[in-house]
Amino acid sequence: MEQNSEPRQDRVQLCQRCESRPASVHMSTVVNGEKFDRFLCEDCARQEGAYHFMLVPQFTIQHVLGGLIGATPTGQRRQAVVDKTCSVCGYSYQQFAETGRLGCDHCYEAFHEELEPLVKRLHGSVEHHGKVPKRGGQDILQQRTLEELRSKMREAIAREAFEEAAKWRDEIRALEQQHASGGSNHGAL
Repeated sequence: MEQNSEPRQDRVQLCQRCESRPASVHMSTVVNGEKFDRFLCEDCARQEGAYHFMLVPQFTIQHVLGGLIGATPTGQRRQAVVDKTCSVCGYSYQQFAETGRLGCDHCYEAFHEELEPLVKRLHGSVEHHGKVPKRGGQDILQQRTLEELRSKMREAIAREAFEEAAKWRDEIRALEQQHASGGSNHGAL
């Protein structure tokens, strides 16, 4: 076995379509369980229509918001929404629809009616259920616990499971008393 002492020279992969430009796009397709690889230059990939989505970022937050905002009311109501502006910074709802950005923190209040359904469609809810700070977050956690217990109590009442509802009521009272007295018995729940 002979060893070649010459350094290995990497050859540039040429486009398999035009065979003149360097290949910069690797396309893999699987047909009937068999994988086919193609190496194309940018121009040939664009001509085949397989590369257009990667060349220009068409899926930006502005496009997503624009699509969601496009589902606004029609007629006079739509014109009123488009003409709406923030009294603090003067930013218009139309500008928000075009850029996907608000002008200032007061825009959230100015466009509340329009933003609420948009946020609900994006996040599934308009309430924040994220993380709570370790320090100073006890009140938030306690409020969440109270809301959860009240919901369980309402569900039990709706099912006419009054003993269960009474249990939830007692837990709510205990938690409210604990909060009123300033106690922090975290292990109670």
